[in-house]
Amino acid sequence: MAFSLPSVASLNGPLTAQSLAVLKEYLPSPVPVLGAIDRRIPMPLKQLAAEAPLNRLFARAIADGEFDDFENRRVRLEITGGQPGITIGFWAGRLRVVDGPGEAIIRGSLAAFRTLAERRQDPDQLFFQRRLVIEGDTELGLGLKNLLDSLEWNFSPRKLLFPKP
Repeated sequence: MAFSLPSVASLNGPLTAQSLAVLKEYLPSPVPVLGAIDRRIPMPLKQLAAEAPLNRLFARAIADGEFDDFENRRVRLEITGGQPGITIGFWAGRLRVVDGPGEAIIRGSLAAFRTLAERRQDPDQLFFQRRLVIEGDTELGLGLKNLLDSLEWNFSPRKLLFPKP
């Protein structure tokens, strides 16, 4: 008797979608674990891990001067509950990961940030539905949201972490 693995196409069926929905509903949130990990990672390691991919992702927009209005400004992206989070600034033509608070905070669930990054939903809808919230300098936060919405970019973790030479 031969044994065969299911094809990738068969894994994308309704049963898989239902199974994932059940898992999402009953598995505990990963946010506390991510927060505990985040607190233990030193800032230089966070900078090393995040700055190069961010600058690759937005290289064309940075070169075109799209981020110039954000020079010397800081925005914090935060998972609901405060941890984990990351503060990003723009200095000397580069996006930088910095320690400390942001002038604006964009806060939401992990799912909302993933939806935003993958461009599966209009960013305005995420804010109107209160899945993402801007606090602090709302003009700065809205400016960043509008910039990201206007840019053509494709979030692919594989391409960001393992770019082709």
